[in-house]
This record gives sequence, C-alpha cells and structure tokens, in this order.
Amino acid sequence: MQLVKAGLCAFGMSGKVFHAPFLKEHPGFSISAIVERSKEESKVKYPEATIYCSVEEMLQNADVELVIINTPVQTHYEYAKKALEAGKNIIVEKPFTVDVAEAEELVNLAEEKGLFLSVYQNRRFDRDFLQVQKVLNENKLGTIKEAEIRFDRFRTTPSGKQHKESPDQVGSGSLHDLGAHLVDQAVQYFGFPEKLFADVFSMKGAAFANDYFEILLYFKNNLRVRLKSSVFTKEDHYAYKIHGDKGSFLQERTDNQENELVAGAIPVYGDEWTQPLKGTDGILNILNENSETERIMTSSEAGNYMNYYQQIYEHIVFGYALPSPGKEVILNMKIIDASLESAKEERIIVL
Repeated sequence: MQLVKAGLCAFGMSGKVFHAPFLKEHPGFSISAIVERSKEESKVKYPEATIYCSVEEMLQNADVELVIINTPVQTHYEYAKKALEAGKNIIVEKPFTVDVAEAEELVNLAEEKGLFLSVYQNRRFDRDFLQVQKVLNENKLGTIKEAEIRFDRFRTTPSGKQHKESPDQVGSGSLHDLGAHLVDQAVQYFGFPEKLFADVFSMKGAAFANDYFEILLYFKNNLRVRLKSSVFTKEDHYAYKIHGDKGSFLQERTDNQENELVAGAIPVYGDEWTQPLKGTDGILNILNENSETERIMTSSEAGNYMNYYQQIYEHIVFGYALPSPGKEVILNMKIIDASLESAKEERIIVL
C-alpha cells in the first residue's frame, strides 16, 4: 500500500481529535511531522513523528507531501500559502479563511502549482447530515419549499479563546466557526442561492465576537432556507427541518463522533467505530401514492470521519474525486462574507 507522509501544523484540539487519530489508524498515511511550539505532548501517542517548533521549520525540513493547516483561522491563509509554495498538497481546517479574497488566492495558487487543496468539511460525514441527504435523494418530500438547519449550543460564558471570541479578530465568531458547517450543508443540499438576508451579532455583548446568526437564503423556484445558531439554547431543537409539497422530514443532530473522540475513542479503518444509535432520531411525515398520511420514525446510520481521509487517499493514489475541494468551498466563503455585509447594512444582498 502506497504510504502518504503527512504533517500537522498544530497539536491542539483539532490535531488531537479530528486529524491525528485518523491519520494514525489509516494504513495509507504516516504522521511524519507535528508542530508543537513549546510542548512535546504528541510524543506519547505519535512517537514516530518528528516535532518541529514552527510551521516554517517543518516545511523546510520535513519529508511530507501532505500538510494539514489546523491552526487558528486567522493564520490559515499565511500557512496554506507557505505550504503550497513549498510544493505541498494541503488540507485546510474549516473555516477555510477569514474572507473570500484569501480563499480565491489560495485556490488559484494551488492550481498554478499543480497541487490539491481540500477544506476539512467533516460534518459532511455526520450521521444526521447523511440521513437528510438520503431522504432528499429519495424524493419522498416532493418539491422542497422550505428548510431550516440549526447548530445550537449552550455556552453562556467566555471560553478564553481570543481567535474565536475577540471582536477585534477578523474571522472570529460563530458565523465562521459553526456557520462554516451550516452554509456548507445548505449548499450541498440545495446549491448556491440567489440572494440572502442575515442577522449576525453577539448576545454576550459588544466585547465578544458574534455568537448568534440567522441567515435567510433565497433560491430559485421560491425555495427558502434558514440557517440559525445560538449559544443560548439549553433545550435542543430539531437540527434539520425539511418541508416539501408531499411531506416533511425532521432530523435531530445525533452524530457523536466528536464527543467519542474527545473521550478517547480510537477510530477504526474500514469499519464503523462509533457507538450505535439508541432509538430513533427523525420523523418522516409524507403523503403516499394514495394520498394517505404515513408518519414514520427513522434512525440514521453511523457517520465516519475516516471516510474523509479515505477519499483524500484515493485522490492521491488513484486520482478519484477530491473531497470538499477549495474551489467548491469558495462558495461558502461568499455566503459568509455576504452575511456579514447584510447584517451590517441591514439589507438583502444579491449574490
């Protein structure tokens, strides 16, 4: 099996939870380099990796062909550009960049260098996202008229992460953090909208970056899609509500991969590794061919973030389709930029 040598630009939560475990357990990858500026925590689980004190040192000295840019979003552009200029293929953590201009420049540079750039849109491999996609593909709801996708939390006190919460940091706040997922899911389901209206602000006050947003996307054929997130939501909503002219589908956000990884779970290559779902997590309410109502409780099948890295490997070795290529995720950045503009100017933005 061809071995792909990879390097991690950081060993914080993203590196420890979302990247290193999958790279280690996938037989086609080898973690050859990890950047840790002042610690050597990675030695415990990844002794085979050489530790570097900076991204620049790793790019100059490490024998890697794939670099994962998993640093704060404010540094994505700088490090991604340096990695591409060093001749490395790259995976960039979401959110891709702080704005669309940075994203477009990086995509163009990757194309010029003949390298690939993928954005780590891992929520495409969540069980709940996949279940909604399945229902939409089955066309049981008929023509979709309205949809709502939410990602809520109850985090009323500051986390202390300035790159995520300081209003002075471009790219901070929930719109870039959680909005990067919701916007991506809306585009994957329904395509690129014609225009939008957004409300984006901080419920915790002006001393903090935005922690609330509501985006109304206007599509052709009168489809409306609402994206919403709040950190003052103690009781969960249905994360997905899809309504068509033949029925409705409601889906809870039940994927638990992140929590299991944080608790120390080890992903398994080529098999499901998460705990099975207990009970149901969705409601499908439709009219059948006889115009009779069928109300069905549904259960989503397991998601698997390993499939992202499997697709990366298959792209490198076999030339298969690249997951979430940067050129595609530019569309997400356009929506995020337009949402900030809409909220500031209190008007509809034509895309």
